[in-house]
Amino acid sequence: MDFHEVRFPADLSFGSAGGPERRTRIVTLANGYEERNTPWQHSRRRYDAGLGLRSLEDLEALIGFFEARRGPLHGFRWKDWSDYRSVMGQGELTPEDVEIAVADGTTRQFSLAKEYRSGGQTYLRPITKPVRATVRIAADGIEMHEGIDWSLDYGSGLITFVTPPEVGASITAGFEFDVPVRFDTDRISISMASFNAGEVPDVPVVEVRV
Repeated sequence: MDFHEVRFPADLSFGSAGGPERRTRIVTLANGYEERNTPWQHSRRRYDAGLGLRSLEDLEALIGFFEARRGPLHGFRWKDWSDYRSVMGQGELTPEDVEIAVADGTTRQFSLAKEYRSGGQTYLRPITKPVRATVRIAADGIEMHEGIDWSLDYGSGLITFVTPPEVGASITAGFEFDVPVRFDTDRISISMASFNAGEVPDVPVVEVRV
């Protein structure tokens, strides 16, 4: 997949609507009970980029971005203002926000992930588009330093340690991240009369697997 490592204008995505989507197959049995399963291990997010448009300049920025991506041909980064940090709420990022792995003494590479917890259930969401200068990593509570102890592929979210962490060490991370997406339409239909009257175009955006 051809992906452009560029972020959709954050001031436009701020006013967008969207969130996670799951795919669940539900079969109702003759006795009224249900069988439920899903072909998706991970959720997929959808957004409407049109809702963030507030001026003619915003509209021009959207069209320019759409054309540069050749519509849905190339993926790009998207800031989901409702969910873009490893820490909940407005708390400060720390290198111990999320446990991403427990070291086995030989593995040097680990993938970033964000944890979602409710009751006794947890879900680890793979993070493939971390934001530069925001990532902090620790092993057993001791912060490690980028360029000295570890390196990060910002296009995949893969961390590589210079030397393998000790057996049993808790590998934790704190970070901001973007969502890899593409436009989910081949065209943008705009009426200036409607736009000036407050009606915005429908510009669907969908998360892609990378």
